[in-house]
Amino acid sequence: MAQDTPKDNAGFTLPAPASTPTEASVAAASATTASVEAPATLDPASATDTSARDTLIGGAVLLLLLIAFFFAKNAYANGLVGKRLPPNKANASGWWLFIFLASLATAVVLAAVNAHKFLAPLFMGPLLLVGLVALVLTFTSSRN
Repeated sequence: MAQDTPKDNAGFTLPAPASTPTEASVAAASATTASVEAPATLDPASATDTSARDTLIGGAVLLLLLIAFFFAKNAYANGLVGKRLPPNKANASGWWLFIFLASLATAVVLAAVNAHKFLAPLFMGPLLLVGLVALVLTFTSSRN
């Protein structure tokens, strides 16, 4: 086994002390710049932008949910017709249910795709307001 020489030990070393205040401020500024830039280059997750892929996946999930909600709308309307509600009122109530479910699913998918951007009240407020109004109209339009 070979003896360890100072060249073989490439561990942590302290920088040489600065002799003048201007050199110290330049060294501190370069250290600050290096510390700000270092995490951006060392983090591999920040180098990969997945927003387009996430949006595509979110859109596909939302489309599948809308198809499922359409079948749920028809089942709900047929159930109301079976309870002796006129077909036009049952159909209107079914569409309100569809709008409620669609707005709720859109809010959830947008929050999952990019929570930092889409959880803002500017996006979630109108979606949840439409959903709440649609939920109220679902039950009020299904009355005799």
